[in-house]
Amino acid sequence: MGALADQLYLLIGIGVLGLLLIVGLVGTAVRRRPRGSGADVLARPDTDEPQVADAGGGAATATAEAPTLEPTLEKPEGTASRLVRLRQRLSGSQSGLGRGLLALLSRDRLDEDTWEDIEDTLLSADIGVAPTQQLVERLRTRMRVEGADAASPRDVLREELINLVDPTMDRRLQISGSDGKPGVVLVVGVNGAGKTTTVGKISRILVAQDKTVVLGAADTFRAAAVDQLATWGERVGVPVIRGAENGDPASVAFEAAKAAVDGGYDVVLVDTAGRLQNKAGLMDELGKVKRVIEKQAPVTEVLLVLDATTGQNGMIQARVFSEVVNVTGIVLTKLDGSAKGGIVVAVQRELGVPVKLVGLGEGPDDLAPFEPEAFVDALLG
Repeated sequence: MGALADQLYLLIGIGVLGLLLIVGLVGTAVRRRPRGSGADVLARPDTDEPQVADAGGGAATATAEAPTLEPTLEKPEGTASRLVRLRQRLSGSQSGLGRGLLALLSRDRLDEDTWEDIEDTLLSADIGVAPTQQLVERLRTRMRVEGADAASPRDVLREELINLVDPTMDRRLQISGSDGKPGVVLVVGVNGAGKTTTVGKISRILVAQDKTVVLGAADTFRAAAVDQLATWGERVGVPVIRGAENGDPASVAFEAAKAAVDGGYDVVLVDTAGRLQNKAGLMDELGKVKRVIEKQAPVTEVLLVLDATTGQNGMIQARVFSEVVNVTGIVLTKLDGSAKGGIVVAVQRELGVPVKLVGLGEGPDDLAPFEPEAFVDALLG
């Protein structure tokens, strides 16, 4: 009996020790679980590092050593290839104007009816009344005075069209700041003209020129615009400064300029809201954006984006924006489609500033510097 009692006491003792050990382990696990972590954060038995639960219910340790895949950055096209495509696209869509004018000027007899037809052809191309009258007068004078000694109708027309487009205008983008500050490009225009897309495409042009760029998504009233700009930036490795939806656009613009200054970037591009309810509201908004940016660095370029297919509606928009901000350059989008090439002449005359860039399609690099000679050659086929 004594031996049996001893064995019973031994078994009871082992059971108690086992129970105590289990209770101790459970208490330790509970104490090591992060507060408020819920079911998504677990604790490994051999470390205090949190884990993030994966979709299958397992756990993946969040450690600094975890491999990360770098996004593949796109290599934007250079200026030369853009200009080649500019000529090809324009010659395919705009040459009807040139062919019509050449057919009229090549007639054996240039009577009043012919000159009226020439004038009507130019007006239908959205060139505008005053530029059309000027061009017709120049053509009439040269064809009458030079007569048989005149160059071919094509050469005469080419020279006069180039003069009308004005090759003396400075079409360079002003992207260089002073005193070590970045260049600041403010991009304005109504929604629907392709403003946000244009900002993204300009960033690609600058990246191709080895410039470092910051994008400011100050069109805070359209979440789609902010997301769209973020995508453009990701594709070429350009940082995008964004704020809260419906937040203060000026605040975003300020932070973008500050990031460019602090980071030593070359250029900051700021996309602005394109709402056009009334001129006073637009003036207040854009004026504030410009003022707060210039607390960090002066604005070096204000680009107005216009949809080339809108014709006279585009001219009305151009007038409003020129009264609100000091526009220094024009970007014409959608010039490859149903747009009439004369809008280039009309908008330059209206604002007194040059067309600097033209959009030729929906591709990421379908934005090219505007060259008067290439444009006129495309018109003439």
